[in-house]
Amino acid sequence: MKFIRFKALAPVLLAGSALFSVATSTLAQEAPKVKFATTAGDFVVEVYPDKAPKTVANFLQYVTDKHYDGTVFHRVINNFMVQGGGFDAKYVQKSVRAPVVHEGREALAKGLKNTVGTLAMARTNDPHSATAQFFINVADNAFLDPNAQSSGYTVFGKVVSGMDVIQKIKTSPTGSGGPFPTDVPKTPIFVNSATLVK
Repeated sequence: MKFIRFKALAPVLLAGSALFSVATSTLAQEAPKVKFATTAGDFVVEVYPDKAPKTVANFLQYVTDKHYDGTVFHRVINNFMVQGGGFDAKYVQKSVRAPVVHEGREALAKGLKNTVGTLAMARTNDPHSATAQFFINVADNAFLDPNAQSSGYTVFGKVVSGMDVIQKIKTSPTGSGGPFPTDVPKTPIFVNSATLVK
């Protein structure tokens, strides 16, 4: 009799076990999040290793290495983007690792575009030159997406909280600073820390 009852419960136990397994799998696949604590306020970005794996791994390694701590937003253009991740408080460029392979086309094919609130890699004219600098789009910048004429810029994440802080940064009065003749916030905006959110 007890054995029959156990057999009756077996499908329920298996279903419960399957649900737990799915929930655990879903949690394991959640997009990594990074919290930026800045002098303008805090914001959180999530990144997508399933869409731009090399770019995300590169970015997270810089976060782990504390590279972004003490950097400034050195290029701020209202109705375009805010850029940081490369220069310290004295506008000296920080040391970086080798550039990451450009993944703009792959990311675009998986739905990532340069739209408001998205996070992308900054680079030189060489598509494969991105290292640590990133920018956050504060407008829909479709012209930055890869197309037949251009490699574009790799989008690899987006702001998921604190977009009001980004809006505050984008309207900062700007001028010259360090080696830059324009677009530098007159009141420096520092990244106090960038940390993985547990």
